[in-house]
Amino acid sequence: MEHYTIKKGSLLGGVLLVAGCCIGAGMLGLPVLSAQAGFNPSVVMFVLCWLFMLCTGLLLLEVNLWFGEEISIITMAERTLGWMGKAVSWFVFLFLFYSLMVAYVAASGSLVTDFITQLSGCVLYPGIGSLLFCLLFGTLIYLGIGAVDWFNRILMMGLIAAYVCLVIMGMPHVDASLLKHQDWGAATLVLPAVIVSFGFHNLVPSLTTYFNSNAKLLVKAIVFGSAVPLVIYLAWEWLILGLVPLSEFKEALDHGEIATEALGDAVGVSWILDIAQAFAFFAIVTSFLSVAVSFVDFLADGLSIKKTPVGKIVLSGLVLGPPLLCSLLYPSIFLIALNYAGGFGAVILFGILPALMVWKGRYTKKLGLPQIVPGGKPLLIAVILFSIWIIALQLN
Repeated sequence: MEHYTIKKGSLLGGVLLVAGCCIGAGMLGLPVLSAQAGFNPSVVMFVLCWLFMLCTGLLLLEVNLWFGEEISIITMAERTLGWMGKAVSWFVFLFLFYSLMVAYVAASGSLVTDFITQLSGCVLYPGIGSLLFCLLFGTLIYLGIGAVDWFNRILMMGLIAAYVCLVIMGMPHVDASLLKHQDWGAATLVLPAVIVSFGFHNLVPSLTTYFNSNAKLLVKAIVFGSAVPLVIYLAWEWLILGLVPLSEFKEALDHGEIATEALGDAVGVSWILDIAQAFAFFAIVTSFLSVAVSFVDFLADGLSIKKTPVGKIVLSGLVLGPPLLCSLLYPSIFLIALNYAGGFGAVILFGILPALMVWKGRYTKKLGLPQIVPGGKPLLIAVILFSIWIIALQLN
């Protein structure tokens, strides 16, 4: 097999990095949460969330370019908002990481137990599936980024292949009448999950280094890179909402199930279900590994734990223990955790904080150019108000 490498600083490389950072297990919850609203209202919500996250990502880029080096979001918050900004960002990062890990570990439970049931006929509690999942893939987390990177490449190829097969082969079975349903009053239900599904912001510092602080290339990479998931998500919505009746989605929502489970209940074509289950597996594992590795590094730095054999066991336990406990106690928590990750974690960390950092940098510290995002204070106020609105929706 030939190995292709992307030239450092290439636009294609940046676009793929941003797109890959967004696409993952969040897709499995989107159709379930958006089904009540219907396809057309969901399209509007997806575009709205994309514009919001694109705007806040560019705001974060502006802050990063002020300092001209690869620094974390926490360091950006500290330099612009002081120790309070650092403390808030650290806490919200912790909340976001744990929310995502809970979602992924919980979703893994039903997939693993369904697979075991198909092979052996034994019906297991979903929490057992989550435990087996953590034991298996937790080993990779302990081994570190090298092992994860190698395994993740294989999984990403499987993810892409499963998605393409599912869309192409599922298209003839789409029922156009199912796509006509509209309930605009339910449209906001999907907002938190969509927001976290466009979360590429953690990549911005690395992108800045990748492009040697070239603002024009960075903006293009972020715009086009975040647009790729938008197209993929809308195609996914069209497919799943056109295959599964609303009644099946309501049941899936009540039980906290992922989209592929609803698909399996509604579609009698076995190969579609097999491909959907493979896609769900690849999506969950790739997302789980990427978040878990980042979380280990985050805790190692924040808690000053060295990555010795004992230190890695402690870090792996801190990363996997609480999410596993939550999934054992609440096996249907996937959609709830996904909503909390987006409705609180992502909105505060990737919405409110970038707007506040830019405000402080532009108008108080006078950090100057480059000014990436136009609109001045009105735009920053709009970003903050939109973020607060999302939080209010989540609280209700």
